[in-house]
Amino acid sequence: MANIPKQVFLGLAFLLLSSAAFAAPENGSITGKVADSSGKPQMGAVVEIFTSAATQPLRAFTDVKGQYTVAGLLPGTYFVKATATQFLPTIRENVTLSAGARIVVNLTLNTLVEAFQLLPARKVSDNNEDDWRWTLRSAANRPILRVLGNDGPLVVVSNKEDGSDRTLKARVAFVAGTGGDGSTGGNTKTEVQLEQSLFGSGTITLNGDLGGAGSFTNGVLRAGYQHKFSNGSNPEFAVTARRFTTPDTALRHAALNTLALSLSDSFSVADLLEFNYGGELQSVQFRGRTTAFRPFGAVTAHFGPNTLLEYRYATSRPTTRGIKGFDSAPADLSEADPRVSLSAGMPQVERAAHHEIAFSRRLGENNLQVALFQDKIVRPALSGIGDLTGMSAEGSEDVLPDIYSGTFTFTGSTLESRGLRVVAQRKLRDNLTATFNYSMGGTLVAQPDQLLASASQSMFRTQKRHAVTAKFAGSVPKTKTGWIASYKWTNGPNAVIPVDPFNASAGMSDPFLNLFVRQPIPNGGFFPGKIEALIDVRNLLSQGYVPMLGTDGRTVYLVQSGRTVRGGLAFNF
Repeated sequence: MANIPKQVFLGLAFLLLSSAAFAAPENGSITGKVADSSGKPQMGAVVEIFTSAATQPLRAFTDVKGQYTVAGLLPGTYFVKATATQFLPTIRENVTLSAGARIVVNLTLNTLVEAFQLLPARKVSDNNEDDWRWTLRSAANRPILRVLGNDGPLVVVSNKEDGSDRTLKARVAFVAGTGGDGSTGGNTKTEVQLEQSLFGSGTITLNGDLGGAGSFTNGVLRAGYQHKFSNGSNPEFAVTARRFTTPDTALRHAALNTLALSLSDSFSVADLLEFNYGGELQSVQFRGRTTAFRPFGAVTAHFGPNTLLEYRYATSRPTTRGIKGFDSAPADLSEADPRVSLSAGMPQVERAAHHEIAFSRRLGENNLQVALFQDKIVRPALSGIGDLTGMSAEGSEDVLPDIYSGTFTFTGSTLESRGLRVVAQRKLRDNLTATFNYSMGGTLVAQPDQLLASASQSMFRTQKRHAVTAKFAGSVPKTKTGWIASYKWTNGPNAVIPVDPFNASAGMSDPFLNLFVRQPIPNGGFFPGKIEALIDVRNLLSQGYVPMLGTDGRTVYLVQSGRTVRGGLAFNF
């Protein structure tokens, strides 16, 4: 060591410093222009650039041309925010900066009036693939195979250069229709849906549905918060309140109030396993109080991009409201959750458990699924239709009426069943998809013309039945009309619960003949959003009605699905 010249040590030190300098990542920069909605440059606007973990943002001010530049940025993901006097702040999310890159991010400032009145309508692609996307996916209490409608509301604050995505979504819909008995006494409902994104990682939602007649109202209100973490976790917390009223003159019942607290989360492990889990605590107050806890979960193994194996556990029956856009507006008690009925005047909450193992495979334009399931439903809330105004006080202790829809619920006997499901789905064209579903499982069968009373639940028995569903979904290219038509047939008479009631696959359908139409209405730029006409028809042919006797001797009916016709207008902002 003593014989090594001093110059050698200096040379080695120089090489080490040079290597460290070359190994250091090269900084990048973000530049751009800030203007108002008319394109006029905004001088003196404050531009802040920060990461989600940063405590202090980097600031810059725009020049006379509205230009700004922030240099010396390390590679990563940034948020760019612009503020100016008399304008609302604008933020661009998830700006990815590579080493040594120079990214141009132009921002547009809007006034409060412009944000609510001059928002451009969401562009509708000529490619119908955007309207009815073909997907193979899995999620808790959601289908593995599904055709999804592109019916989400508009975004308000730009997240893309063209402003096609925004962080505030708003939707208002006015829906009215016939009652479950086919009469014109159906309730008129007003739906409100708001969704606000927070810095790209959090989302606040508020859904409401109000309806009623005279001084008696019913409705649903849901508030939730969802957050996305960098590790893929996606927890959501929600509170749902529902009020259902029956006037004193109708069977002397009081208001039914339900409150539900739900928590769900999902995460993935090495792109192989996907976990979805959560639960809901439901409280029901109606002549007393009862509670129920509804856990759910799913584990999905991905064997390549086209093959899935999933185990799913559910405790609530799904409905088709989600794919139709009626997320918060149940037509009647058969679509409400929790499902409540009466026994001796006291509320009974339906309790259920569903276990399912499903194998799904995508082969070109075809999606296939085979599933084995086991169901148990205790105190099932059966759906009924009929006039109960003349029912005696004793008889009214066993039925829960909905005077607005002309329906009621009745407590059935326990259903236990095992079954099989086969789903085949084919994309015939970009705007047309066909789905075939076969299910074999148990259902409750009622003996017709029996007296509806809690002591006569022995009139129900469990039988194995077969159900076949054919469903077509698509859109009309020129008019942008979205539609879903389905028919679910069940062999044998007098079934009062659908076969495979927990089916959440692409083959999910209401019983018998159903039709749903969503039609965009041109507004010539007069309305700042998008207007749609909605038509929803269930059980058009009034099939599957099982006649029963009320305590007043009148005939009422137990049904898998009552005939309803709903229509209205939806305004998407």
